[in-house]
Amino acid sequence: MAHSFERRLKLLYIQNMSILIRPAVQSDIPYLYAICLQTGDSGKDATHVYSDPLLIGQYYAAPYLFHDISLCFIAQEDRIPKGYIIATANTNTFNTWFEENWLPELRLRYPREEADTKTRLQEKQLIIRLHEKVEPYDPDEHPWICEYPAHLHIDLLPEIQGKGCGRALMDTLLSALEHRHCAGLHLGVSATNTNAIAFYQKLGFCTLEEENWGRIMGRKIGGS
Repeated sequence: MAHSFERRLKLLYIQNMSILIRPAVQSDIPYLYAICLQTGDSGKDATHVYSDPLLIGQYYAAPYLFHDISLCFIAQEDRIPKGYIIATANTNTFNTWFEENWLPELRLRYPREEADTKTRLQEKQLIIRLHEKVEPYDPDEHPWICEYPAHLHIDLLPEIQGKGCGRALMDTLLSALEHRHCAGLHLGVSATNTNAIAFYQKLGFCTLEEENWGRIMGRKIGGS
């Protein structure tokens, strides 16, 4: 897998010499907030959706760099981060940490009653969601969690899409997870984000569970 990634990365440089895939560092956090917002409406710009431009990144992006930055990678163009893949090797461990260490402060910053003042549905729903308790997956209800314990988020700005960045980021993460002997990983994708669904299917992801908002897709890692 490492050799496959090196070949794809070399092709990426041939297509666009200014694009680099690298490990994330904490100084990338402001860029992650911006990328998360600009791709936060099923892959489209969500700037018009949130009165607080940091809210979506507070929930979906920043915590991963604080929980395990070694599983976070950046796609940068001309030294500016324009995409990322962020992950955790064990979703249930992450969910416990998220509930106990990240959400309490966030709930103070965004009180539940503030949702009632929002006119934008997605912003209202996210504030409500961050006040819902996050618990580990129950293997009896979600049996796939044992085979696909890791999960990820990946977002790319439009200007670096279609240049091999998504595949290069995914290969980088898969290599890191395989090194940790992780059996598999999963992700959630909106039913309206048909481009993302097709992308994951090409990478070998299958549907593990259907939800009213979309689906959970998973892929085994290495020889698992």
